[in-house]
Amino acid sequence: MATTTASTEAVTVADLRERFRGRVLEPGDEGYDDARAVWNGMIDRRPSVLAQCAGVADVMAAVDFGRENEMLVAVKGGGHHIAGDAVCDDGLVVDLSEMRSVRVDPDARTASVEPGATLADFDHEAQAFGLAAPLGINSTTGVAGLTLGGGFGWLTRKYGMTVDNLRSVDVVTADGELRHASEAENSDLFWGLRGGSGNFGVATSFEFDLHEVGPEVLAGPVVYSGDDAADVLRHVRDFNEEAPDEAAVWAILRKAPPLPFLPSDTHGVGVLIVVAFYAGDVDEGEQVLEPLRSYGDPIADAVGPHRYAEFQQSFDPLLTEGARNYWKSHNFDELPDEAIDTAVEYAAEIPSPLSEIFFAQLGGEMARVPDDATAYPHRDAEYAMNVHTRWEDPADDDRCIAWAREFYDAMAPHATGGLYVNFSGDEGQQALAYGENYDRLAELKAEYDPTNLFRMNRNVEPVD
Repeated sequence: MATTTASTEAVTVADLRERFRGRVLEPGDEGYDDARAVWNGMIDRRPSVLAQCAGVADVMAAVDFGRENEMLVAVKGGGHHIAGDAVCDDGLVVDLSEMRSVRVDPDARTASVEPGATLADFDHEAQAFGLAAPLGINSTTGVAGLTLGGGFGWLTRKYGMTVDNLRSVDVVTADGELRHASEAENSDLFWGLRGGSGNFGVATSFEFDLHEVGPEVLAGPVVYSGDDAADVLRHVRDFNEEAPDEAAVWAILRKAPPLPFLPSDTHGVGVLIVVAFYAGDVDEGEQVLEPLRSYGDPIADAVGPHRYAEFQQSFDPLLTEGARNYWKSHNFDELPDEAIDTAVEYAAEIPSPLSEIFFAQLGGEMARVPDDATAYPHRDAEYAMNVHTRWEDPADDDRCIAWAREFYDAMAPHATGGLYVNFSGDEGQQALAYGENYDRLAELKAEYDPTNLFRMNRNVEPVD
């Protein structure tokens, strides 16, 4: 907050409360500590003011309050906040987590979604009509943060990225004004919101195109011993090269979690989990995925028909809130043998039973969009890797982070040089995240946020 007397500060916060329909919290208020907590247990920050918005008018009032008092402003949605940007010390948090409405128009096949909604909220409403949009793979992920960073998941190869299915966004910009952004209105801002993270304002509503999906899909994991990981990963890579867009196959290296379909003697042992998804007819998917599932000597095969919304929640138990998280990311246009061998080598030394390395298959419809069509630039990536380091004891911080950074560096010679911004746990990687679109984003930032009010993000500084 700008330098001021205690009495002036109190009046200012009181004035905000008078203009607010939601709750305004300060240190010591009931609910303050719960409201400042985020999913990543490493983040422990204490804002001066937490504005829990109930609607757009509250968002406008909060942005005005932050700007007029020259406060550091963070924006909190409904999801994970890996890097911790959703909260700040001493400043203002614009908390959108109570704005969770999802309204589906089944005839138009569209959905209007508020910024506090999670994937579970979205899927619950859309699947009532057999509809879905390409989102992530964990139901506790926030729709807003996922979308603003680009967004991909099981449906991306068939229907494109999350931002490719975005029709419009309502956003409160740094001047406190509500703007509607679409291809027809404020199209430059709309371009920047599709992958430019939270740099341009506070999004208050997203409108998505929907597609017929499910309610039943063919999906699930095939689990192999870690001893077979290098061989099986090569087979997965070769299978993916010829697979149709309906198929998405991800590979995960980790210690076996205590999943009910795994023998108890494998729990805690190194494994490769190959997760397959087919966005089409279940019987057709059985034929397409057969060469994948029949390979080698798996420990378990749990691929089968699942309700789409339930499958989206299947990995939630592995991603509960409160653990300590540090993530690193690379993009790859291919997975050469050397990259596979390096990943398997480091997986054998994975620093905690909660950590994992995963390779998300991309391509398909996502790759048919030009690099400069949206702010998200990495359309040539065939895989995104997440070094998902996760542990519980603060005493393990240095060891776990060191392992993640060393592995990240070891994989760099095989990567494209780009990364997925939502998987970035470090500052200073903006050029890698935004690629050749960075300069245009900086010009756009100068137009809509020239003072860099919204800088608690993977920040793009405005050009002078």
